[in-house]
Amino acid sequence: MQQPLPERRLITGFSNPTVKFIRSLREKKHRKRERKFLAEGLRLLTDARECGRVPETLVLAESRDPHPLIAALERSVVEAGGEVIETSTDILSKITGKDNPQAVAGVFAEWDTSLDALDRSSADIWLVAQALRDPGNLGTMLRTGDALGAGGLILIDDCADPFSVEAVRASMGAVFTQGLAQARWDEFVPWLRAASGQLVAASLREAVPYRGAPYAAPCFVLVGNESQGLPESYEAECDLRVTMPMRGRADSLNAAVAAAVLGYEVLASLDA
Repeated sequence: MQQPLPERRLITGFSNPTVKFIRSLREKKHRKRERKFLAEGLRLLTDARECGRVPETLVLAESRDPHPLIAALERSVVEAGGEVIETSTDILSKITGKDNPQAVAGVFAEWDTSLDALDRSSADIWLVAQALRDPGNLGTMLRTGDALGAGGLILIDDCADPFSVEAVRASMGAVFTQGLAQARWDEFVPWLRAASGQLVAASLREAVPYRGAPYAAPCFVLVGNESQGLPESYEAECDLRVTMPMRGRADSLNAAVAAAVLGYEVLASLDA
C-alpha cells in the first residue's frame, strides 16, 4: 500500500528567511559559500532523482496540478531527510527570478567536481572546455555530452559556474547525468597523461581534416574560449588537431556547436 504524501511546510511571506536563502542561490558568491544550487522544473528534478540526486529542499507551487512524478519527488526528499515547502506562484517567481516559473524547484548540494572523482574508463568520449564563459554554452555542452554518451564535461581554468541557474537550465537535466570536473590546465594535463587518453582540439595550427582523423578512445574533445579560442601552448599539448571547413563568412563555430560536431565525428569513428 502506497504511503500518504508527507506533510508540507506552507510559506506565505516574501520576507521569510527560507525564501531569502533560496533566492540568494541565484548569485555565485552565495552558491560558493553554501555549496548549494537551485534547479527548477519537474523534468529536470525527475532526471536528478533518477540519477540518485534529490534536493535538500523541494519547493512546490500551491496552484500546481497533481502529478505522480511530483509525489515521487516529495517522498524521495522526505526519505532523504529533506524538507518540502509549499508556497504561492508569486513567491516561487521571486525565488527563481522568472515571471512564469515552473511549479517545482529544488535546492541541491553541490558534489565533488575534482578530477579524481571521474572514472575515465567509464566512457570513450569526454568533453573538455577551456575558459568557457557563457553559462548557456556550458549547459549546452553538458546536454551534448549526454546525447553523445560522453563520460562528462571537464572545465579548465576560469569557466562559467556549472551550478548557475542559467547553466543548469540550459543543460536540460544533463548536469545530473554527466560527470563534471573543474581544474586548472596544469592540474588537468598530469591527470590526463597519468593514464590512456587522446586529447583532440579543433584548430587551424598544423591540423588535419576532422573527417577521417585517427581518433582513439578514450578521446578528450577540447574546445576553447568563445572569443579567443585555445592558447597556442594548450594546442601544442594536444595529440591531434583537426579542422572543420568554414564555407561561409564565419571563420569559426560556436564553442558548444564545435564540440557537438566534433564529438559526433569521434563517435562515428570509434563505432566504425
